[in-house]
Amino acid sequence: MNRTTLSLIAGTTALAAVTGFAALSAPDAPGTDTAAKAAAQLPVERASLLCPAPSTSDLAETSYTSFTPVTKGTGSGGKAELREAAEESADAPADGEGKGKGKGKGDGKAGEDKPAKPVLTPKEPGKPVTGDSSGGEAPALVGTADGRFAPGWTVQETTEVAAGTGRGLQGVNCTAPDTDFWFPGASTDADRTDYVHLTNPDDSAAVVDLELYGKDGALKSAVGEGITVPPHSSEPVLLSTLTGERQTNLTVHVNVRSGRVGAAVQALDDKLGGDWLAASTDPSGSLVLPGIPKDATSVRLVVFTPDDADADLKVRLASPSGPITPAGHETVHVKGGMTTAVDLGDVTRGEAGSLVLTPTDRSVPVVAALRVVRGKGDKQETAFIPATRPVGTRATSADNSGKGSTLSLTAPGAAATVKVTASAGSEGGTPLSKTYTIKAGTTQDIEPPAPGGLKGTYALTVETVSGGPVYGARTLTASEGGVPAFTVQTLPDDRGTVAVPEADEDLSVLQK
Repeated sequence: MNRTTLSLIAGTTALAAVTGFAALSAPDAPGTDTAAKAAAQLPVERASLLCPAPSTSDLAETSYTSFTPVTKGTGSGGKAELREAAEESADAPADGEGKGKGKGKGDGKAGEDKPAKPVLTPKEPGKPVTGDSSGGEAPALVGTADGRFAPGWTVQETTEVAAGTGRGLQGVNCTAPDTDFWFPGASTDADRTDYVHLTNPDDSAAVVDLELYGKDGALKSAVGEGITVPPHSSEPVLLSTLTGERQTNLTVHVNVRSGRVGAAVQALDDKLGGDWLAASTDPSGSLVLPGIPKDATSVRLVVFTPDDADADLKVRLASPSGPITPAGHETVHVKGGMTTAVDLGDVTRGEAGSLVLTPTDRSVPVVAALRVVRGKGDKQETAFIPATRPVGTRATSADNSGKGSTLSLTAPGAAATVKVTASAGSEGGTPLSKTYTIKAGTTQDIEPPAPGGLKGTYALTVETVSGGPVYGARTLTASEGGVPAFTVQTLPDDRGTVAVPEADEDLSVLQK
C-alpha cells in the first residue's frame, strides 16, 4: 500500500478519511532534532470489507458472521452494515458451472440510485451477529463500518456444499479493498474450476489486469487485461478462459489500474472438494504459513517470486517440539518469474505444524501458499493456507462454535505470550479469556476457550502480550457424508489502530 506523508496540522483531519490500513507519519521540521514525540495509536474511524458471492450450487448453505472487538478510545456512535452488491455486468463469464452470480435480488443494478437493503447489521461491539442464505443465488456483499464498529471489524463467510464440484466446507474472511493481490496455488488443471472474484465497493468503475504465471513463466492472455468491474458490483472471472494452457499450479496477480477491489480465488476440484484461496501477504524474503492440520494427508507448497532474480529458501516445519527440516525438502529453488510447486506429503506426521520459509543467502521477495488435503480415497477435502502477516497487536476469527474449531499459533523466532478471548455468543454467553505461552520455534494447537453459557457462534480475539512475533490460523471442521470437510483462515493483525504523531509544541498558537 502507498503511504502518504501528511503535515501535523492536516493529519487529524485526514485520518477520518482513511480506512484504517495505513500508518501516518510526519517529517522532521527544519532546525529541530525531531518534530514529533512517540506516535500515539488511535482507533481507525472507518473500515470497508467485501464478501464474494459464496456459491452457485443449489445445495449450498452459507452463514455470515460479523464481529467487532471492543476497542478502548472509541466513542459511542457508529455502525456496521453489509449490503448486497449490485447485479454483475452482462459481460461476466457465461460458463454455468461454478459461476458467481453476484445478484442483488432486485435491490438495485449497477448504475441505479436505489441502495440495497442491509443484510447484516451488528448492534454492539463485542457480540457477533449472524445471517444465512441458501442455494446458488446469494450475492456478493459490500460492507462499511465506522465509529466504534470500525477497529478490528471482521466478517467470516462459511459455506457448506453437500455434493458436486467443490463439495465440502468453504470459508473466507471478507477482505478490505486494495489495488494489488497475489494468489499462488490457483490452477487451470482439468479437474479444477477456479474463479477470481473481483468486488468493487466504490461509485466509479475499477479497471483490473489479471496476470498468470506458470512453471515456465508468464502465460499470454490478452483477455486478462483491462477488465472493468462496474461500481458496487462483483465480477467472477473463470481462469481457464484467460489462457488455453492447462497448468496444475498457477500464481495469479491481480493488479488494479484504476480504483480498488476486493479479491479472492474460489478453487473448486471435481475430486478433492474445494475452498477459497485468500491472497498471500506482500512479497517478502521470509514467510510463515501457519496452521497445517495435524492429520493432513498431503501438503503442497506453491511459491513465486515477482523478482527477476532466483530465490533459494530454507524450508522448516515449526512443530510442537521445535523446528524440523522436512526430509528431502531442506531447500526450494524458485526461478524468477516462475511458479514452483513442491509436494511435501504428510509433512506434519500427526502433529501440529506451520511452515517457515527463510532465505538461504540473499533475500529475494516471494509469495507462497499451501494446498492442504485431509482424508483418503474418494473421501478427501482441500483447503488453502496463504503466507500471512503476524498477529501483531490483535487479530480476530469469527464464526466459531462449541466444537469443530482449532486455533493454531506459532512463534517462529522468540517465545511469546498471547491472550485469547472468546467473545459473547451471538445468542448469549459470557466472554472468557485465557493466556498461552508459545515456545520459540514451535506451533501449538489450542482447543479455543468458549464463552460461559454459549448460545450461537462466537469470535476469538488473539492479542500479543509479550515476546516475539506470533502467527496464527483457525481451522473449522465438519462431517459431510464421511468426508473430513474443513477450511482454514489465517489471523493477520487487524490494523484496528493507526499511528498519529504528537507535536512537541502547542500548535494552537498557529491559529492566532
